[in-house]
Amino acid sequence: MTAPYDYDIIIIGGGPVGMALALALRNSGTSVLLLEARGLPEKTEDSRPLALSHGSRIILEYLGVWKALPDITPITTIHISNRGGFGRTVLTADNMGVPALGYVMNHHDVFRCMHEALQHSGADYLTGAQVTRLKTSARIGQIEFQHAELTKKATAKLLVVADGGRLTAQIEGVTQHVHDYQQWAVVARIKSEHAANMPSTASEKASMKRGAVARPSKTARSAGKEFQRLGGGVAYERFTPDGPVALLPSGEDFALVWTVSPSAAQEILALDDAAFLVRLHDHFGDRLGKFIKAGKRSGFPLALKYTTPITACRIALVGNAAQTLHPVAGQGFNLGLRDAWELAEEIIASPTETGTPAMLARYRHKRRVDSGAGRLFTDSLVKLFSNDYPVLGSVRSIGLSALDCLPQAKRFVARRMMFGARG
Repeated sequence: MTAPYDYDIIIIGGGPVGMALALALRNSGTSVLLLEARGLPEKTEDSRPLALSHGSRIILEYLGVWKALPDITPITTIHISNRGGFGRTVLTADNMGVPALGYVMNHHDVFRCMHEALQHSGADYLTGAQVTRLKTSARIGQIEFQHAELTKKATAKLLVVADGGRLTAQIEGVTQHVHDYQQWAVVARIKSEHAANMPSTASEKASMKRGAVARPSKTARSAGKEFQRLGGGVAYERFTPDGPVALLPSGEDFALVWTVSPSAAQEILALDDAAFLVRLHDHFGDRLGKFIKAGKRSGFPLALKYTTPITACRIALVGNAAQTLHPVAGQGFNLGLRDAWELAEEIIASPTETGTPAMLARYRHKRRVDSGAGRLFTDSLVKLFSNDYPVLGSVRSIGLSALDCLPQAKRFVARRMMFGARG
């Protein structure tokens, strides 16, 4: 007797979250079709940095992807400060008992390594496949898609939407909520004076002590000493009235994520490199000395998007289709990766219930706290820190200083950043 469906699972969207789900299901006896609208990943100059938490590293190790990733920079320290205020907090991997709080890599490298792993996963994987229509019934999910200039159809027990939200309007019973932050993120690779001049040998250190190099200002020297004390692997999250600016360690450089207004973003993207570096230094401050080199810049608008509920009849939403967060604290991809991992756990635990209301209810319940807390955490940070209200400025400074003096509270925050709300 022929099965009433073509696959157990159809995953719509072959970005890293969709690919992670397909990889998590390999060797489970689950038949999978993965559809990606884009073509094959090629070598590209993609300037977007990706910050992975320690928990995401563990997932990628289970998926067999981690060892293949090139150019990984560990984050051993997170330095959080508030421009114009005295407060600051420092989180360290040593205090958490982990090798690193997180890791920085290129978004395209993750995409490419997952794509290579999929070739041995057993999943049917089609690129250049654009899903145009989906519908479901109590027993089955159906899709229609364009591939190789043909219209094709496929059915499954469960449709997993991992396309960033493009098909959400077609899903009956779910609502997408959108809040425009009226902010853009400008991203680029940056080289700083302190990182470039950090002594690596005894002779270099001796030269600095003898004054053999030009001496910067007192403020710059103080910041430089702190940078050397902390060593490499420091991520800086600096809150300003315009929005947060993050500098993440990336090899010998930093990956910049600079939040600004839409009009300021267009101005910044139009500047030449010298003017851009001066403007960044004026905004960020002297903690890393002068910025001496900038790579290719790009920008994109920021909004909070989330769907309620994250399941419907024979459908589950994961990754940016379920929630798209502000990049502050770098939680978005990590949250999506946990979506994929916990959905795979539900499918593998009860394969005969795949796509049923009971199975989807369990998945929805498991993700409710983590997704809701991640959304609340990032949204609250943006609203609390992206303003110039004097009273809130004092509260922010006091809060950061208090957090730095409370080891238990710092461990609580760091653990949630590494593993999500469920710890």
